[in-house]
Amino acid sequence: MLYHLLYPLHEYFIIFNVFRYITFRAIYATVTALLLTLVFGPYVIRKLKQLRFKQHVRDDGPTTHLPKEGTPTAGGILILLSIIISTCLWSDITNHYIWIVLFSLCGMGAIGLLDDWEKITHANAKGISVKKKFCLQAIVAAAIATYLYMQPDFNSQLSIPFLKKLSPDLDIFYIPFAVFVIVGASNAVNLTDGLDGLAIGLVLIASATYLLFSYITGHSVLADYLKISFISNSGELTVFCGAMVGASMGFLWYNAYPAQMFMGDVGSLALGGSLGTIAVITKHEILLAIVGGMLVVEALSVIFQVGSFKIRGKRIFHMAPLHHHFELKGWAEPKIIVRFWIIGSILALLALSTLKLR
Repeated sequence: MLYHLLYPLHEYFIIFNVFRYITFRAIYATVTALLLTLVFGPYVIRKLKQLRFKQHVRDDGPTTHLPKEGTPTAGGILILLSIIISTCLWSDITNHYIWIVLFSLCGMGAIGLLDDWEKITHANAKGISVKKKFCLQAIVAAAIATYLYMQPDFNSQLSIPFLKKLSPDLDIFYIPFAVFVIVGASNAVNLTDGLDGLAIGLVLIASATYLLFSYITGHSVLADYLKISFISNSGELTVFCGAMVGASMGFLWYNAYPAQMFMGDVGSLALGGSLGTIAVITKHEILLAIVGGMLVVEALSVIFQVGSFKIRGKRIFHMAPLHHHFELKGWAEPKIIVRFWIIGSILALLALSTLKLR
């Protein structure tokens, strides 16, 4: 919005020329989202308490979580609003990629809000059924994947990290692949959101990494130099990623141990889905499994745990997701969170290194 309002003034005042630069607008989208979450955080916490949006802790989990009963939840609404406002203010709102990621954010967020509402109104930690949640996520993801595939300039080739000469063309099968990436990323963040600040910290790291990927992918010179796919107009996603980084930092201020509020499914499903959508648009889908490696491990721990119990009648971990396993082994919650962040940062650096290794 500001881009369209102020950039035309560069013909009269040279200072307004800065609005043409994606980097400038991404920085201020980050700052804007950060300030919005920091300023309105206390108000949202009070409002969630008044509305009785309180967390219900599962009774079969670690006993250390019992004191968290009643902590305000669905704080992800604050994250979503901060991202939406910042993105609309600082991005080129005529860019269709911006509207795609905003659709993903709002669509997955709506599913998460429905899930949170079910948990709150029925005073339990289950929410809507897994099947219903998955179907709704698949519908949102399929709409995004189909729209992208129908674009005349869409590239259905798959970029393989470390192997610059191997780019298989999935053609129509790219649609179910993209659905898998978006839904998988959404659920991975959701499953990781079990300790104070854990999921939002890993999302922050992944968002910052994809901020760089988005900028490079949308820059013809850099994309050609690094031998990666150039996606015209995708550079504008840098602004959206900046807003995600800022909103994540601001929310972490209130979500850090001990948390004053939780993001709930409205935040986790939306943030994960957005990351998956950005990965699909920028053609860095497989790298998401590296950047969000800890998110993937958390999701796989649940899959393996359930599969092992159904097939062998035995559990692999003390409890899934993986962070609960370490809790039951006696690790302090802050130690688990920080160590997961460290590993997440290392994996993000590894993913960035593939840009040169190609």
